[in-house]
Amino acid sequence: MLICDYFRSEPDPTWTLALQCGVTHGVIRLPEDEDFDVTSLSQLKNIVARFNSRGITPVVVEPLPNSLHDHIKTGDRLRDESIEKFIRLMANLREVGIGTVCFNFMSHYGWTRTDTELPERGGARVTGFRLDKFAPDGYKVGSDEMWKNYEYFVRAAVPEAERYGIRLALHPDDPPIERLGGVSRIFTSLEAIKRGINIVDSPNLGVTFCQACYRLMGERLEDAIPALADKILFIHFRNVRGCRTDFSETFHDNGDIDMAKAMRLYLENGVDAPIRVDHVPTLEGEKLACAGYDALGRQFALGYLKGILDALEMK
Repeated sequence: MLICDYFRSEPDPTWTLALQCGVTHGVIRLPEDEDFDVTSLSQLKNIVARFNSRGITPVVVEPLPNSLHDHIKTGDRLRDESIEKFIRLMANLREVGIGTVCFNFMSHYGWTRTDTELPERGGARVTGFRLDKFAPDGYKVGSDEMWKNYEYFVRAAVPEAERYGIRLALHPDDPPIERLGGVSRIFTSLEAIKRGINIVDSPNLGVTFCQACYRLMGERLEDAIPALADKILFIHFRNVRGCRTDFSETFHDNGDIDMAKAMRLYLENGVDAPIRVDHVPTLEGEKLACAGYDALGRQFALGYLKGILDALEMK
């Protein structure tokens, strides 16, 4: 397992804190501003050089830039142009040594929470979701259209991913609810994930195994991890409490998932992929800057992940 942390492309305290925790590989978010050209090799090289100069090696891009992905998911008039730009991005990723892209197919709403300051242990604050608090905005898209848009994308992108040696890792819908308002969500079960990654038979199309999403789907990790083991290209190590319509994030040692058991399942099934901690509490003294991604909670999570992994690998 290659332990990583999640970094924005501009330096912030998470860069230094991760290095102090012994983490030297990065899952990076590319800039989402108008000044960044997703097809520019020189701009991408500058970003990677910035990480390298601090001792961090980027290995995963997450997410597929929304400036492209939003058009791809909705299948609008800019879809083909966006896919072409993504193909050029994959060629550039090969040049800078980044081999994996984490993508999702959540149209319109994306990753969704109704709360960002729920109380956790000791007064820490976490994100959460309650379906009865979700306020839809009237946008509508059906599951058939979503499946058609997804199939169009993977049939276009996967052969180019093979050409450039890039792995495309599909993240499940979060929350894994079949509809948010009028918007269908198609990746809300293990069977749907299997369908999605089998549309194109390729070693370059697999999954981001976000274990809390599978838990919220109602899937048993004891079933899901072995079923997808040879397709797990990236792992989100995350814990949660509740059910798909009413849940909260937790400290990594304080949710419904037995985290050591989950790690044992990965190892026993031969999974060897980049792994990062995900959705951490905001701790005492922190100003809530980016719910689920503030700096201090990541240090507890990284230490917890490293401890579990060390203990299991020594057995």
